[in-house]
Amino acid sequence: KMVDPTLAEMGKNLNEAMKMLEDNQRKVEEENEKKYARKDIPGPLQGSGQDMVSILQLVQNLMHGEEEEETSQSYRLQNLGEQGHMALLGHSLAAYISVLDRERLRKLTTRILSDTTLWLCRLFRYENGSAYYHEDDREGLLKICRLVIHTRYEDYTLEGFNVLYTKQPVIYISSAARTGLGQALCNQLGLPLSCVCRVPCNTMFGSQHQMDVALLDRLIKDDVEFGKLPLLLVANAGTPGAGHTDKLGRLKELCEQYKMWLHVEGVNLATLALGYVSSSVLAATKCDSMTLTLGSWLGLPAVPAVTLYRHEDPSLSLAAGLTSSQPVEKLRALPLWLSLQYLGHDGIVERIKHASQLSQRLLENLKNLDFIKTSVEDELSSPVVVFKFFQEYSNRDQTSHAAQASTIQHPIMSNERHIYDTFNQWLGEQLAQLVPASGVDVVELEDEGTCVRFSPLMTSAVLGTEIQDIDYLVDCLKMKIPVLTSTLQLREEFEQEVRRTVGLLYIEDLAWPGLGVVRYNYHSDEKNDDKQEKELEKINTELLKKLNELESDLTFSLGPEFGGQKNCVYIGMVTEDLDVSELVETIAATGREIEENSRLLENMTEVVRKGIQEAQLQLQKANEERLLEEGLLRQIPVVGSVLNWFSPFQASPKGRTFNLTAGSLESTESMYVSKAQGTGSTPPPTPTSSLAKQRLPGQKAFKRSLRSSDGFSETSSISHCDDLDKLDQRPPNLSPGPEQGALELEGAEEQKEVAQAKTDTEDIDSAKAPADCTKAEDQGSQR
Repeated sequence: KMVDPTLAEMGKNLNEAMKMLEDNQRKVEEENEKKYARKDIPGPLQGSGQDMVSILQLVQNLMHGEEEEETSQSYRLQNLGEQGHMALLGHSLAAYISVLDRERLRKLTTRILSDTTLWLCRLFRYENGSAYYHEDDREGLLKICRLVIHTRYEDYTLEGFNVLYTKQPVIYISSAARTGLGQALCNQLGLPLSCVCRVPCNTMFGSQHQMDVALLDRLIKDDVEFGKLPLLLVANAGTPGAGHTDKLGRLKELCEQYKMWLHVEGVNLATLALGYVSSSVLAATKCDSMTLTLGSWLGLPAVPAVTLYRHEDPSLSLAAGLTSSQPVEKLRALPLWLSLQYLGHDGIVERIKHASQLSQRLLENLKNLDFIKTSVEDELSSPVVVFKFFQEYSNRDQTSHAAQASTIQHPIMSNERHIYDTFNQWLGEQLAQLVPASGVDVVELEDEGTCVRFSPLMTSAVLGTEIQDIDYLVDCLKMKIPVLTSTLQLREEFEQEVRRTVGLLYIEDLAWPGLGVVRYNYHSDEKNDDKQEKELEKINTELLKKLNELESDLTFSLGPEFGGQKNCVYIGMVTEDLDVSELVETIAATGREIEENSRLLENMTEVVRKGIQEAQLQLQKANEERLLEEGLLRQIPVVGSVLNWFSPFQASPKGRTFNLTAGSLESTESMYVSKAQGTGSTPPPTPTSSLAKQRLPGQKAFKRSLRSSDGFSETSSISHCDDLDKLDQRPPNLSPGPEQGALELEGAEEQKEVAQAKTDTEDIDSAKAPADCTKAEDQGSQR
């Protein structure tokens, strides 16, 4: 059919118009989409992406932060070596291999898993074992617990927790095990905390960190009588704290008796790869499972931990999660597969043997040091060395110590125990800071308290620890021991000196590693506690500033950031040549000086305020008297000038000056006559302070003068009674005592303040002098 041309033209125009509208709408949508992308998408994701160099530069900046180039070179990456690069390559290869087809991936992962498991079982003498590779070192024990639950409870798969409710399982863990292990197992398994039984360690015989086998036997019998099921025992071949090994042979016999599963973990398991293994550690090869942490032992980054176990039913292992049907999960063993081949048997043994030699080197040197106690179970092969600073006889009765000195675990009373813990905490931090390559750290043990631990199997491969680092560590320890002994011996003398010194308050802070804590006690009759607290803070802050300005080897501070006392002066470690009496005298005198200066300033402020008020009253009275003497006509500007010209009025100047010494207003007539300040009381000469003791050139403050050969030794402290006798026998007027010297200081400072105040204030009435004084002087000059 023919279409009307008009309609055809109209349709064409409509199509063009709709096309234009659609194009405009599309442009608006594209612009809105661009605005959305620029506004809401994060910057690094905008655009078409970034190049590889920029992304790696960003990673490098995040790794090193804003630190300088010198400090960034000390990162652990420099000690990875080729074996570390192989481990990192394994992670990349695992991701690449995961994209292979399923059949080829299955064959490859099976080969890698079987090879790695066989090698580890042969290296660590664990025959016919299976392996589970996991990232968290506690995950292996968790899966083992599930395996044992599936094994001991036949209906667990069907009935679940109902089976556990009828017969509660019990997991036995040593009290020396790592903190929170039992709670973590219960949380993951869904068991109550009552299912974990902590077994105490020996307290009478043997090591203090070994599980008490006899007590464990009694605990198991009690649980069986109450209808519970002994499930699993976690033993240690190297406790996390002291590195001690449980009696694994006896524990294995006990587990076989009660059909329990024995799991062993600890750093000493690494020595199973050596040619000679101690019998205590060798018994671990008979256990049901063990966890190995090869990453720290061999210095391999990001390699998984391995749990070796023996079990005959693969279906239960699959149900417990120890094996997986997913080929990708089997690739966890690839970094170990590469690294073990690269190192070889000799390389693996060499690294573990090197760590053991470092421990033996340190242990041999510690035996020759006084005041150092070690806690080592087997000195011939222990890879962990734990030591602490301990002084057999402090300033106490030796008889009371004789009954306690037979053991290292209970040598001191509670307060003294806290002091030793504090000192050993400081010692460990100092050694770690001075010799970072050693890897020493501070550990808290239940019986010994705070100790310093050296565990090279956990740190040496990563930090690159060498023999010379151990020798330097011993040298640093030798330098710190005299400081510790001197500070410990002088603490009691310092406390006695402070307690008998007026104005000072001794603060007992057992957590402070130093000579002690002192506070200048500010006394005030006011009842405003807030004002007294502010004044106390002001005085002690200024006291700390003054002490730090002195040339001495002591460190004065406000104490720790958290947990310290307020408004106190903390004194750090000291040496044997410290003069404690001079130190305490200086602190007391400086505090009194600051307090007197503060009080003098307050008194002067009050006196000046009252003097100004009195001067204003006298000036007002003088103006009234002048009006009566001059008359009313002389106050009129024009008439007063003419009248003063014809009949001058003679008036004497009546100025006033304020005497700070007397605190009163005085007349200035003598100044107009003699043109000089009135004769006041002449201030006395400034006395010499007792603190300004004569010192040899280069001798710093608070140093005890050199004595004869029988003087203060490294291991004995100076008796305070001898010092008091010498002070009593000195000639009179040789040097003023601490009280007299402090009073003379106060007088000298007061005279200085008075003289300065007089110079600054001069005549209070100079700006408010009577008009007749000025007029009289003007008329005199005109004449």
